[in-house]
Amino acid sequence: MITQAPSTTPAQAYPPPVVRTAAMLWLFAVAAGAFEATLMVAGALADGAAFAELLPGIAFRLAVFTTAVLLALRLRAGANWARWTLAATLGVLGTLSLVVEPARWLLDGGSIAAALAEAGVVDLMFMGSRSLHLLAVLGAVTLMFQPRANAYFRVRAARGTSA
Repeated sequence: MITQAPSTTPAQAYPPPVVRTAAMLWLFAVAAGAFEATLMVAGALADGAAFAELLPGIAFRLAVFTTAVLLALRLRAGANWARWTLAATLGVLGTLSLVVEPARWLLDGGSIAAALAEAGVVDLMFMGSRSLHLLAVLGAVTLMFQPRANAYFRVRAARGTSA
């Protein structure tokens, strides 16, 4: 069967692999963040916190996660504004929120070896998820600005097809 090639080039019609991968990494980061939030809420409830006092934090995280998913989808569709919004908000501010507390703890004399030796299963799951979360964010930001991604967003903007 012979088919005719599409009239537009792949860079115009489809996101390149770096953009698709960046979007998937953002979605993975959201899933990791949701997993971490679930562990934190469960831990707080187990420690006797009232669910009502956790609601503002849950609502904030839900809003951030929902916005991140929508931005990742717009990124994949070629919206340059979504790329820059993700980079500035979650790439910079989100990364800072992931690393400030552990960095402060280390600066205050915390020991990684001691923390690992004393960690329970939930602590290890949280640390693993947080590490993967951070790697996903850093990977997504890096991929969003690779030459093929830049070309994709330029072509989309020039054609007026950016989402």
